[in-house]
Amino acid sequence: MTSLPYNLLSNTTLAFWTPGPLEFAVLAVLGLLLFGRRLPEVGRGLGRSIVEFRKGIKGIEDEIENESSASSGPRGTLPNDPPPPSAPDSANHAPAQD
Repeated sequence: MTSLPYNLLSNTTLAFWTPGPLEFAVLAVLGLLLFGRRLPEVGRGLGRSIVEFRKGIKGIEDEIENESSASSGPRGTLPNDPPPPSAPDSANHAPAQD
């Protein structure tokens, strides 16, 4: 049995395979054979779905922004926060006289 050099074994990843240019070309040819006549329809459908997705995301963002600006008072305070403490009244805190 022949042993492989250590450098070759340490640089080899057996769990993952990354396709090269030849593999992409083979996949493109297979895609053209399978979807040849319908490829423009598939592209249009994909484009429409992306546009609809973006519209939906923008609508959700607008709703969140409108709700947050309508429900909150001044920026940085929450609706259930207690009011800030007022200055002490001098009538209530009269100095003690001896």
